[in-house]
Amino acid sequence: MSSFYSDTGQRSGIAGWMMSVDHKRIGIMYLSALLLFFSIGTSLGVMMRLNLISPGTFMGVHTYNRLFTIHGIIQIFLFIIPGIPVSFGNFFLPLLIGARDVAFPRLNRLSWWLYLAGAFLVLASLFLGGGALDTGWTFYAPYSIKTKTNVSLALFAVFILGFSSILTGVNFVTTIHRLRAPGMKWHRMPLFVWTLYATGWVQILATPVIAISLLLIILERFFGMGFFDPLKGGDPVLFEHMFWIYSHPAVYIMILPAMGIISEVVPVFARKTLFGYRAVAYSALAIAGVGYLVWGHHMFTSGMSDASRVVFSLLTFIVAVPSGIKVFNWVATLYKGSIRVDAPLIFALTFIFLFSIGGLTGLIQGALSANLHLHGTYWIVAHFHYVMFGGMGFSFLTALHYWFPKMFGRMYNERQAKIGWFFLFVGFNMLYFSMFILGVQGMPRRYFDYPPEYFTGHLVSTIGSWILVAGFVIVFRNLIIAIRKGPKAPDNPWGGTTLEWKVPSPPPHENFEEIPVITRGPYHYGNDKK
Repeated sequence: MSSFYSDTGQRSGIAGWMMSVDHKRIGIMYLSALLLFFSIGTSLGVMMRLNLISPGTFMGVHTYNRLFTIHGIIQIFLFIIPGIPVSFGNFFLPLLIGARDVAFPRLNRLSWWLYLAGAFLVLASLFLGGGALDTGWTFYAPYSIKTKTNVSLALFAVFILGFSSILTGVNFVTTIHRLRAPGMKWHRMPLFVWTLYATGWVQILATPVIAISLLLIILERFFGMGFFDPLKGGDPVLFEHMFWIYSHPAVYIMILPAMGIISEVVPVFARKTLFGYRAVAYSALAIAGVGYLVWGHHMFTSGMSDASRVVFSLLTFIVAVPSGIKVFNWVATLYKGSIRVDAPLIFALTFIFLFSIGGLTGLIQGALSANLHLHGTYWIVAHFHYVMFGGMGFSFLTALHYWFPKMFGRMYNERQAKIGWFFLFVGFNMLYFSMFILGVQGMPRRYFDYPPEYFTGHLVSTIGSWILVAGFVIVFRNLIIAIRKGPKAPDNPWGGTTLEWKVPSPPPHENFEEIPVITRGPYHYGNDKK
C-alpha cells in the first residue's frame, strides 16, 4: 500500500513507527491521532446537543458542564490547533520545497511524543483526582482556581501540548529557511509553505504566553499564590488578557495553513495560475502580524477603557483586510478558468463560503454596540464554529481529498465523496446557522437549560448535528475503503504543478532521487509567462 510503510529499511511494527524520524510516517501518525480525537470530541458534542432538545433527560447539569469542557479541550488543543501543520504540514512541507526531510527529524519525533503525552494526560484527567474538569475550555479564573475537579492535570497536559507546538514551529521555520531546493527563491515557494512559515512564527512567539498563564494557575492552586484570585490581591481579568494574547493568535495557527491549502487547490482545479501570488503570500504574514494585536475584542464587556475598546475594534476590522484579499484572489483565479469540479474543489469552495460567513459575523461582533448585545450569546458559538469548523475543518477535508492519492497511493470513490459533502454542508449549516438566530434572540451560551421560546432553534440545530455526523460517516467510510482496496492512484491525478506531484504515489523514503532545481513559480499553466 505504501512504500514508506515497509520498503525503507526501518523497523516494522508499532516500535518502527514510534521510533521513525521520517516526516511522512510522523505525518501519518499525527493524522490518525487527530481523526481519533476528532471523533471523540464530535461524539461529546452530539451528546450535548441531545441534552439541549430535552434538558435533564440524558444528563445532569454537572455532567453537561464536564462534557462541554472536555469537548472544547479535545477539539481545540488536540485537533484544531495542531491539525493541519502537524499532519499535512509534516508530510508535505519537505516535498513542496524539494527537501528530503525536515531540518530536525529527531526534534520532529520528540514533538510527536509530546503530543501523545499531552493527549494521554488530558484523557487521564477525566478519571484521576476530582475527575473531569468543569471550567470550560478557557479555564477562566478564579473558578479554575477554586473548583475541586482535576484542573491541574488538564492544565499541565495543555502545557505539554504547547511545547509540542513550539518545537513544530521551530522545525518548520528552520526547514523553510535552510532546506529549500536550489532555485526556490521566496517568491517561488508554494503558498502552503508561506502559510506554514507564518504559522511557525506564531507558534514560536505566542505559545509561551499560554504556557506561562496555565503554569500560574497551577502554582496558585498548589501554593496559594495570588495571581488571579481577587481575595488574595490577584486580578482575574489579567488571566483573560494572558489567555487571549495567545488564543487569538492561535486562531491563525489554525486558519493560516487552511488558507494555504485552498491556495494550492484552487489553481489546480481552475487550470490557471493563482491570481495575485505575492498579495496572497504577504497577506499571510499580515494576518500573522496583526493577529497578535486584536486579543482585546474578546473582552469588550470585561471592563476596559473606551479608548482601548475603540483601538481593539479598529484592529479587528483591519485584520479582516488580508483575509478579504485572499478570498478575492481565490475567486479571481476561478474566473474564466477551465474548472474541474472534483471533491477537493467542492470542499475548498465550501471553505470559502463558510469562512466568509464566519469572518463577516466576526466583524459584526467587532462593532462595539453590536458586541454588547451579542457577547455571551449563541451568536458567539455560531461564529466560533463557522471559523473553526467551517474554516479549519473543511480545509482539513479539502487537503485530505486533495492529497489522499499522494499519501496512500489509492483513489477514493468520487461520487461517495460528493454525497458525503452534501450531508456535511446541509448538516453544518442547520447545526450552526440556527445558533446565529438563537443568539440574536438572546439565548445565552453554555447554559444547560433555557426558556421554551428557544426550543425550535435548538431542535433544528440538533437535527443538523445528526445530518452532519451522517456526512462524516459517509466521507470517512469512503476513505477507509479506498485505503484498503481503492484503485491505484497515478502520480499526478489532478494535474498539479508543485513538486509533490513529481514523485511517485506514495513518495519514496527520501522523497527525491535527486534534489530538483527550480526555475519557475509553483503554479504554471498555459497563462503563466514567468
